[in-house]
Amino acid sequence: MDSVDDDTRAAWAVASRKYTDEYDEHLEQARTARLLPAEVAAIGELVRGADVVHPMSGHDLDDVALARLGARSVHGLDYSPAPVESAQRRADELGLPCRYTRATLPDSGLDDACADLVYTGKGALIWVADLPAFLAEVRRLLRPGGRFYVYEAHPLVPLWAWDADEIRVRPDRGYFAASHVNDTFPGHGAVERQRTLAETVMDCLRAGFEIEHLEEHPEPFWRPDGFDAAAWDGRVPNAFSLLARLA
Repeated sequence: MDSVDDDTRAAWAVASRKYTDEYDEHLEQARTARLLPAEVAAIGELVRGADVVHPMSGHDLDDVALARLGARSVHGLDYSPAPVESAQRRADELGLPCRYTRATLPDSGLDDACADLVYTGKGALIWVADLPAFLAEVRRLLRPGGRFYVYEAHPLVPLWAWDADEIRVRPDRGYFAASHVNDTFPGHGAVERQRTLAETVMDCLRAGFEIEHLEEHPEPFWRPDGFDAAAWDGRVPNAFSLLARLA
């Protein structure tokens, strides 16, 4: 790992303690957690009876939601021990078919063709340094005809300032930059990777996937408390979703 990756890991090691420190709060959220309506519309039918792998699973609320949609199993992966341990404890308490493994991607350590669906939701690809290598691992994990689903911050999101009166582009960011230092969460020097929407789509195609669904969404999936930015009023994209089938 290069020094940037080390800085990002260190930042997440600190930030992910919240999943243990706020265990009871997350448990209550998990009791009613649901995927976003756009996610249900895109993959709801695919989840039923499926074995799902969720790289960078974090707080596990999406995994709980996938299980409630009818997934046969959900296997979450994260490189920080705190979310892995707290997520497994919550799943066990709720009696859901979710299990968790500490893994450093792109090497998941899972068996070939173990999944019908690889799900990455809400803040995953922005931490992937080598997307082609990640997609090669996704391809290895999927069974023939399996799907890869992404719900992610739109590549334009790093440009939006959080001004309440009007949409403005930050002067310190660029759409075609390779990365930027995160100054919200987790902060502490974590580096987010940037790709244009075209780059993500083309990497999927080059990895052997067929794009079945691609949509841009005006709503952000994360709104920090105390902010009401003009960029979130529906005029500009704040998220995108992509569903790809293994060719």
